[in-house]
Amino acid sequence: MSDDSADHWDAVFASRDLDTVSWFEETPTHSLELLRQQPGSVIDIGAGASRLPDALLTDGRDDITVLDISHEALAVTRERLGSAEGRVAYVVSDVLAWQPARTYDAWHDRAVLHFLTAPADQAAYVDLAARTLSPDGLLVLATFGPDGPTSCSGLPTVRHSADDLAALLTPAFTLTHAETLLHRTPARAEQQFTWVTARRTNDSH
Repeated sequence: MSDDSADHWDAVFASRDLDTVSWFEETPTHSLELLRQQPGSVIDIGAGASRLPDALLTDGRDDITVLDISHEALAVTRERLGSAEGRVAYVVSDVLAWQPARTYDAWHDRAVLHFLTAPADQAAYVDLAARTLSPDGLLVLATFGPDGPTSCSGLPTVRHSADDLAALLTPAFTLTHAETLLHRTPARAEQQFTWVTARRTNDSH
């Protein structure tokens, strides 16, 4: 894990009102809709203090793992979910340093991949996702789109079109859906996101 990155995100989550950060969603409706394509266990990458695990619990899921580089972020979620112990697992790790001990039926990432600006890191991310998902597992991925921001929280980002993501994910995954959506931040700014879903190919690992 990068200590600098962990310190950066711990500072963000410790110092800011978390319902005012640009990525905040009161209800992660779109993530939830896409994840309903795949029953079973879910790993949420870069979960931060997202309300997604709350929504998944309400939706009847009982095997949820949230991963984030920030201890502070996951502490917020753990406190909020209190009574969900046993149904939600918490992993503090840089995603690329993570060594998963199990597989999952669905992998969700809203706004982590676009912080991986080096092609080698992007390739390592796809390899990790393929190794972590069960055969025919579902990947739900959202990154800044071609007209999205070039930075977020003081860090540079890379922007992706659906074609970019299809090329990056092949051959480990087969793209099944792609769309461009605008996210309206709490400050009422608009951010373009590219959303895709993909299935892990059975011969990827």
